Amino acid sequence: MKNLIAKAVEIIGEELGSFHLRLTIVRFLVFFLPDNVGNRLRMRLLRLFGFRVGRSGILMGMPTIAGVGNVYEKLHIGDSCLFNVGCHFDLAAPITIGHNVGVGHQVLFLTGSHEIDDSKRRVGPLMTSPVVIHDGAWLGARCIILPGVTIGKGAVVAAGAVVTKDVPANTLVAGVPAQIIRELDVD
Repeated sequence: MKNLIAKAVEIIGEELGSFHLRLTIVRFLVFFLPDNVGNRLRMRLLRLFGFRVGRSGILMGMPTIAGVGNVYEKLHIGDSCLFNVGCHFDLAAPITIGHNVGVGHQVLFLTGSHEIDDSKRRVGPLMTSPVVIHDGAWLGARCIILPGVTIGKGAVVAAGAVVTKDVPANTLVAGVPAQIIRELDVD
């Protein structure tokens, strides 16, 4: 009987591990706001409820924030950032976003992936690695930032790009997988 109870507790813990009460309250408070309304309010509520979110930022819609454990400590957003609608933050590992970063529609920030396993089940053990976006970067609509990637200061990721490796500062990358297109001017 003790084993059965222990197993039940373990399963309940696994099933509820991604439930975050404070985040649920924020989602409830902004639920009736249409996209592009209450943009600064969303950022302020995230900050008020424990996320490390800078000042003067704009969220044009409520992003998807997913992860287990203390997601409030895993997301760091600097001052004066702009996030368009439909962004997704996978907080299996930390995501750090600098100041003055622009993020287009439906950008995916992924910090978790899986090893390739044997032929009986190809999806293997979870691997996590943080994502870092430096100051002044611009991430175009529907780009995907994969685990372990760092986007350099002032870099631009073109719309639809899949970023599989680090992007140097002040460069433009595009494509699948993203490749350097050109260096950008520096002020």
